[in-house]
Amino acid sequence: MAVEITQILLNAQSIDAATRKHAEESLKQFQDQNFPSFLLSLSGELANNEKPVDSRKLAGLILKNTLDAKELHRKNELAQRWLSLDASVKAQVKGCMLQTLSSPVSDARSTASQVIAKIAGIELPQKQWPELIGILLSNIHQLQSHVKQATLETLGYLCEEVSPEVADQDQVNKILTAVVQGMNASEGNNDVRLAATRALYNALGFAQANFSNDMERDYIMRVVCEATMSPEVKIRQAAFECLVAISTTYYDKLASYMQDIFSITAKAVREDEEPVALQAIEFWSSICDEEIDILDEYGSDFTADSDIPCFYFIKQALPALVPMLLETLLKQEEGQDQDEGAWNIAMAGGTCLGLVARTVSDDIVPLVMPFIEENITKPDWRQREAATYAFGSILEGPSAEKLSPIVNVALNFMLTALMKDPNDHVKDTTAWTLGRIFEFMHGSNVETPVITRENCHQILTVLLQSMKDVPNVAEKACGALYFLVQGYEDAGSASPLSPFFHDIIQALLSVTHRDDAGESRLRTAAYESLNEVVRCSTEETAPTVMQLVPVIMMELHQTLEAQKLSMDEREKQNELQGLLCGCLQVIIQKLGSAESTKYAFMQYADQLMDLFLRVFACRNNATVHEEAMLAIGALAYAAGQNFVKYMQGFYPYLEMGLQNFEEYQVCAITVGVVGDICRALEEKILPFCDGVMTHLLKNLSSNLLHRSVKPPIFSCFGDIALAIGENFEKYLIYAMPMLQSAAELSAHAVTVDDEMLEYTNQLRNGILEAYSGIFQGFKNSPKTQLLMPFAPHILQFLDSLYNEKDMDDVVMKAAIGVLGDLADTLGTNAGPLINQSISSKDFLEECLSSDDHLIKESAEWAKLAVTRAISG
Repeated sequence: MAVEITQILLNAQSIDAATRKHAEESLKQFQDQNFPSFLLSLSGELANNEKPVDSRKLAGLILKNTLDAKELHRKNELAQRWLSLDASVKAQVKGCMLQTLSSPVSDARSTASQVIAKIAGIELPQKQWPELIGILLSNIHQLQSHVKQATLETLGYLCEEVSPEVADQDQVNKILTAVVQGMNASEGNNDVRLAATRALYNALGFAQANFSNDMERDYIMRVVCEATMSPEVKIRQAAFECLVAISTTYYDKLASYMQDIFSITAKAVREDEEPVALQAIEFWSSICDEEIDILDEYGSDFTADSDIPCFYFIKQALPALVPMLLETLLKQEEGQDQDEGAWNIAMAGGTCLGLVARTVSDDIVPLVMPFIEENITKPDWRQREAATYAFGSILEGPSAEKLSPIVNVALNFMLTALMKDPNDHVKDTTAWTLGRIFEFMHGSNVETPVITRENCHQILTVLLQSMKDVPNVAEKACGALYFLVQGYEDAGSASPLSPFFHDIIQALLSVTHRDDAGESRLRTAAYESLNEVVRCSTEETAPTVMQLVPVIMMELHQTLEAQKLSMDEREKQNELQGLLCGCLQVIIQKLGSAESTKYAFMQYADQLMDLFLRVFACRNNATVHEEAMLAIGALAYAAGQNFVKYMQGFYPYLEMGLQNFEEYQVCAITVGVVGDICRALEEKILPFCDGVMTHLLKNLSSNLLHRSVKPPIFSCFGDIALAIGENFEKYLIYAMPMLQSAAELSAHAVTVDDEMLEYTNQLRNGILEAYSGIFQGFKNSPKTQLLMPFAPHILQFLDSLYNEKDMDDVVMKAAIGVLGDLADTLGTNAGPLINQSISSKDFLEECLSSDDHLIKESAEWAKLAVTRAISG
């Protein structure tokens, strides 16, 4: 096989599909039949300089994929498979990889670097391959620059794969020394210098101790700043990327360097090539993000004992920073508004200006207004667009008192520009700016509203007219209408939009039918605005919303009738079906929840349900299934117990959703809809519970299902128990052990980062909602005693949550609720157990004195239940 492997790897890249397929099958067969031999063949191929570049690259890529995967459970499986291999096989593979680092072929070296890092990611945490870092560091002293370059690249990948705890400080120091030396201006080879600069970017997370040492930090910062002035553009870009990373990781260590960094970034923004200038702007955006977070967290009463003080770098740099950013706004590109993924200096500068406004609030206004006043009426479109963009960018952050007088003057000007400016770029940005005005300066919480009964008609006329403009302008006009409508959400029958309601809906429907509605997200924006119009509608405009039902149903029906579509047409049809199901969901929620419209609306329920089931039968993409599933959830809520007549037809699709592990969002939404149906049907859901519970239990014990679906499944146990009451008895022996083991895991989870802590709290909340539902379901039943054996564990779970001290408010409210439910359902039987638990005293006291009124309310109720249980 080793002889043939080269040809098979080349065939796997053939332009002929049959040859390719045959080669892929041969590789798969080889891997399945003799995995160690497969790895040795691949690593031998990659290490052999006589072999073609293409076969070597693919060999390395396949090798890398045998070691790593995106999905966590698969990643762990692959790591275990590697660790269980014979030591001599692993040693040979590693030897081939290290040998390849000195190959004259750069693609082979680069692939080997990645494979070494993947192996290190598996072995170093297991205290295996301890000699690796020493081998790599000795390579650095080689005279051949390509070996140096490949070794630095490997060190960079290694730092990306391995967590800082794995390496000891002595090794970290040596790696950083090697990397920083490679970045030095004295390093004559640009490839080496670039590899070193990119490696530093990945190694920054390891450098905590080094950044705490003034001398070492000064040296690293000096080398990075020097690299931003390298003659080689890629090195300058990589060096600025390092500065951006340093600004987030080591914000509190930057004070003494800010003056120099400002000079370097300003020069790059004004004079350098775009990729470098973008990173230089990103540095300031990143400093804004840090300061916004710090100021948000600690409010304005900033105290010295907080984790990281705010150094107000942005405030100090304002007089120089704002003019620099305003200059960038004049560097627009033709056609940027039509290109969804566009990103250039002008857009980066405007984004940064918006972040600066959020960081320093009112202080930015006097620095930007002269630029706006000077450019807004200039004959050159670039100046008018830049002035408008600057204005739109500073609307979030400064106070309404500061902005209101300016916005009042600007509003008329903007409306005229949107109608009459000859340039589409200017109109696009004007419509976006109007949307920002409506988002931040309009609504029931704004004291001095910019929009009045008097100017509302004029604003609407302009927006509806703009929806007929070119797609990118029309899309922004739809967005502006969205925020205009949202601002009147609480106005009730006093909404000044009511007289124009019919016209607004007609205008939005016309947009969805435009031939060019597929461009610039226009159709999607029109439906988003239409949904918001429906959501914020009043009783007075309900008849118009009712007339919309058959219209949208007919459109959905037409998409289902379409035959023999091309791939492209099918994709568009899928998107449209998703938008129509989403729109119907909002209409169902609106009309189905108000007593005045519910009866009339329910005449459409049969037809709606039929349409949604036909959407499922189409086997569409995940988004359409999600939207249809959510619409059915809304319909179940509206129909209440009458929804039972649809269950027979709907149940197979409910099962399909619960089994959809691949598109796990569909699975999560389906679990949520099971909850909606439980609340609607109550005990009438009983005939379907065996099937549903079987799937939910299967899902929980599967390694293949994405972890984010597990918390809602636990909550769903609570919904089912609440709906069927003591009939939940037969599921206790399955559900309770699962809840118990998940509770133990989540109480003592090692939360390494914010994301993990957030997930752990979602899991805890799901478990607590399950317990609450089960206790409430069994309340007043003669079978409550069945729950007694589980009470000690549940109280222990509450105690450990209280001791861990890392609950969020949602979990705290749910936990104290469970204490109340347990006491309320089990009564005096649980009294002695409750007496022994910490949570019933200290935790309860803490919640009773909470600032959060929901936690306090929950705790007051729990206290009553606990007192009754103990004193009984």
